[in-house]
Order: sequence, then C-alpha cells, then structure tokens
Amino acid sequence: MNYRFAYPTVEDRDEEGFFLVLFPDVPEAGTSARTASASRRAAADSLIAALGGYIRLRRDIPRPSRPRRGQPVVALPPLVAAKLALYQAMRESGVGNAGLARRLKVSQAALCRLLDLDRRSHISEVEAALSALGKRLVIDVRDAA
Repeated sequence: MNYRFAYPTVEDRDEEGFFLVLFPDVPEAGTSARTASASRRAAADSLIAALGGYIRLRRDIPRPSRPRRGQPVVALPPLVAAKLALYQAMRESGVGNAGLARRLKVSQAALCRLLDLDRRSHISEVEAALSALGKRLVIDVRDAA
C-alpha cells in the first residue's frame, strides 16, 4: 500500500459568478465562494468532510489521480492523511474495528475516535495501529509549489 493523499482539483465559476473548487476523484467534495481564494481555503475542509463520509459508509477511499501539469492539488493535513491510510489499510487487510481494537487492546469506541477525521489524535496512536496491521507511516517533505 502506497498512498499519497493529495487530490487534484478543477476550478470553475458558476452562472452567478461564484468560484467553484471540485474534486474529480471525490465527487461528493466541492465548495464555492464569492472569491477564488475563499473557495480554495474551504476546499480542504470539504474534501475532509467527504472522505469522512466514506469512512462512515465503510467505502474505499478513492485514490487521487495524477494531476495534469499546472493542475491545482489539495494535500490533506498529515494527521488526516495518516488516519485515511489506517482506514484503507484496515479495509485492504480485511480487519474490522473490533479486530483492530482487540489487537491494540483498546475499546471499539477508542478505535472509532482514532478514525474520526475531525478528532485530534496523537500520531503515535495511528502509527501503533498501522504497525498492528504490518504497515509503517512514512512522512514525505517536499518543496512548496
């Protein structure tokens, strides 16, 4: 499993002049605002909310497509990306909440909190959960665009 949680966007304007930011790989995510900068600022929150819905509905997390040259991309915050990687690793391993909770010796409620994209968690907890699935977390630092 090798995931990169940076999703390409499509920016447009609607009939009323609002600036839209849409995610081709996550059709449930999108935002609009009166200014392009406000729409871009809200884009990550929209994407996180939509991907949280995938977790609640127990769906696979869509893989980001490769952006075209110059296409804007929204990279998710590191903790959110780590939680999404954990969730997807669980799905690919066939390990449910109860099974992973047992491995970690925590309650299912604690595991659900760990997978909640809106809840702050310690990255070490996500690392431990990934380790219990035979995975490791790797952080990649790149030059800002």
